[in-house]
Amino acid sequence: MFKHIYLPVDNSDYSNACIDLGVEFAKACGAKISASHVYAAKMHDVRFRQMESGLPEEYQDEQELEKQRTIHDQLITKGMEVITDSYLEVPRQRCNAEGVPFEGKSLEGRNWIELVRDIKESDYDLVIMGALGLGAIRDSQIGTVCERVIRRIQTDTLIVKNLPELSGEKPSSGKIVVAVDGSGHSFGGLKTAIDLAKNLNRPLEVISTFDPYFHYAMFNSLTGVLTKEAGKVFKFEQQEKLHEDIIDKGLAKIYQAHLEISRKIVEDEGLDCSIRLLDGKVFEKVLQYAREENPFLLVLGRIGVHSAPDMDIGGN
Repeated sequence: MFKHIYLPVDNSDYSNACIDLGVEFAKACGAKISASHVYAAKMHDVRFRQMESGLPEEYQDEQELEKQRTIHDQLITKGMEVITDSYLEVPRQRCNAEGVPFEGKSLEGRNWIELVRDIKESDYDLVIMGALGLGAIRDSQIGTVCERVIRRIQTDTLIVKNLPELSGEKPSSGKIVVAVDGSGHSFGGLKTAIDLAKNLNRPLEVISTFDPYFHYAMFNSLTGVLTKEAGKVFKFEQQEKLHEDIIDKGLAKIYQAHLEISRKIVEDEGLDCSIRLLDGKVFEKVLQYAREENPFLLVLGRIGVHSAPDMDIGGN
């Protein structure tokens, strides 16, 4: 199970929710926590120099400009260090109160670059990040820092996306749900979900989704395109019947088999689970399911059964 949990923090609601989860996971798994905040003092120095031409005339003397640069640099650097220390004090106090080993890190530079560097250079086995941060607005889906980080790391990552107490959504069902598609990554996610269900004492459900409808859309699009000669070569009616009778029904059997295998794996670990087969566009059906069930945690493989091995993150 997880031994070293990493929390990038920025004092946003999402960040604070990550701290709560991190402490809960650390206590259940016997893990330690490292938290970091990245500040960009050098970027502010560059910006200040870019704005110098717009300063009042009395500041345009080179000696005065140099004096203001020094003052600005000292204020920004010291101020950001104080802010960072304050942000890190929140998880530090939580961890101290709960008896969880803690280390705080103050990083300077571009936020996502420094986070990726730190994650790759450290032994963290779980990163917990908010989908959004202080810059979130109503229409935000995922923040740029979060997206850039998860595309560049291979460490298991938990993204905190919904805050029911703030958004007014219904309370979580408490379930841990894992989506499987037969890929190694999805079964790796299942193994992680089993460990979490054990350690957190939460119910487990396994879902799998297949899409039998794409072929119908494709065949409908071909009806007005294929010439009579091309239709004979393609054997349109035979192809359509083949997909209806064999391929689409076969897909259902394949994904049902993934669920049955998953249930056997769970039972071999001494747990029970429920299984559910969904049909339709994968991302859409999983989202619909998540909105209806509101699970505590949704576990997905980084890439799926149809992904190239060097893909950074799958489409679903």
